[in-house]
Amino acid sequence: MTLPRTPSMRLDGKRAFVPGGSRGIGLGCAVALAEAGAEVVIAARSADQVAQSVAEMTEAGLNASGFALDVTDLDAVTAGMDAHGPFDILCNSAGLARHSAASDTSVADFDAVTGINIKAAYFLAQKAAAQMRSRGGGSIIQISSQMGHVGGQDRAVYCATKHAVEGFNKAMAIEWGPDNIRVNSICPTFIKTPLTEPTFADPEKRAWIDAKIKLPRIGLVEDIMGATLFLASDASAMVTGTSILVDGGWTAG
Repeated sequence: MTLPRTPSMRLDGKRAFVPGGSRGIGLGCAVALAEAGAEVVIAARSADQVAQSVAEMTEAGLNASGFALDVTDLDAVTAGMDAHGPFDILCNSAGLARHSAASDTSVADFDAVTGINIKAAYFLAQKAAAQMRSRGGGSIIQISSQMGHVGGQDRAVYCATKHAVEGFNKAMAIEWGPDNIRVNSICPTFIKTPLTEPTFADPEKRAWIDAKIKLPRIGLVEDIMGATLFLASDASAMVTGTSILVDGGWTAG
């Protein structure tokens, strides 16, 4: 009898691209991939933030580089990925939230949120898949949200964008599966980052969050890192067209 072997979660020899990787969840994803041996390229609109994050990663002995990028500029996306790619892994953490009641949503806010959360995410995946075909396959990971599976107060536009991500991920998984390209998402609950500090500081909103999360704490960036590594590695070689809900039980009911 030959015992089965656990698939490796190492990423040695792999190249990963992390838009939105200069801070928060994106930086956590970038660190997780690099710690597993991947060569990681991060991108964000702020060149200073990119440089700072790359410096901290390289000082920690990780293989990291980066460049400034506005993911809504699709020509710049193509040029940047051509210059720094090809990639085996795309972990897209670029995103935007502008919350308001549906009755009060402005056209400007709608366009801004959908432009990053849907349009940019879609075409980042398209470009990544084209590069992955030349490398025998790859893994596309979209950082989505629990709000891609449920509704939320004052979040009609944000929910719409994340439901869209879940939808096009499934269609892309079907289309690109024969090329050995896997397409999945990670759907976090509220994660403690500098961007979410104002939400947690609001007693009413904090009470709503605490009531919905079944575990006795809020989410941390570290909670997303393991899921990222799983979906990027051979440990998830048969996983595509689905999502990992890192939501503390929010969507359980």
